[in-house]
Amino acid sequence: MRLTSRAPVSGDDALALLQGVTDLYVAKGKQVLHFDMTEGRPSDDEILSLILGRSGTLRAPAIRSGTTFVVGYNADILGETLG
Repeated sequence: MRLTSRAPVSGDDALALLQGVTDLYVAKGKQVLHFDMTEGRPSDDEILSLILGRSGTLRAPAIRSGTTFVVGYNADILGETLG
């Protein structure tokens, strides 16, 4: 896994990060949403509403490992998906 630091990501650039992703996990508080991106992929607007924060930029942390992308902090899901 490679860690990088970048300028804030928003809109179409955030969607571009999902290219090739098969599993999207979004942590919001204690709730974790899982999306199988190969079947029943949500609309771009729905995805953006989940992965972008109030400022309109990608929420942190945002971590991609292979075909799995995790947005938001939840210790359990980070350990399960990236452990």
